Amino acid sequence: MEFLPNPDSPGSNNSGGSSPNSSPKNSVTAAPSSSSAAAAAASASSSSSFSSFSSSSSSYSAAAPPSLSRYESQKRRDWNTFGQYLGNHRPPLSLSQCSSAHVLEFLRYLDQFGKTKIHSHVCPFFGHPSPPAPCPCPLRQAWGSLDALIGRLRAAYEENGGRPETNPFGARAVRLYLREVRDVQSKARGISYEKKKRKKPPPPLPPPPPPPPAAA
Repeated sequence: MEFLPNPDSPGSNNSGGSSPNSSPKNSVTAAPSSSSAAAAAASASSSSSFSSFSSSSSSYSAAAPPSLSRYESQKRRDWNTFGQYLGNHRPPLSLSQCSSAHVLEFLRYLDQFGKTKIHSHVCPFFGHPSPPAPCPCPLRQAWGSLDALIGRLRAAYEENGGRPETNPFGARAVRLYLREVRDVQSKARGISYEKKKRKKPPPPLPPPPPPPPAAA
């Protein structure tokens, strides 16, 4: 890039010409060196700043917390869903106002999103785990899904400051409701939820008798 001399400077004339050995040209030719030095310094400063940023970013990535497990992620989603249910309640409810009755309302509300066919008593497929044809019986939440959901919400309630003695998810009414759902679904779908008893190992055999003494 060429720099033009200042027309108002003492070393220039009105015709625009100048002597090749005049001092203004020398001062002009020294300018690129000064500009190049400034550009090099700025580049070095930028490289230093980028290196510093890269090292700090690496240390931040190394210090980032590990991702949540599948159980913790599901528990957080369930807790947020229950919080939205309380907020949309009429009237809206706070967590301190929540009781076992509201937990039962929440479980019945979730039935509309269920995917498990529960046959009625008049259905010809009542008691069949795998019916051969479709039927108009409603879809409900499976007992196993509700039981696992209550377990996660019960843990999340205490993790968010709730006291175990006032935990609405561990109330007796909720346990009785889950037991009733289990019994109804086991009969309607022909599925047994009874826990199998562990067989006790057989007692050890007595040691064999010692051999008789040899005859003299």
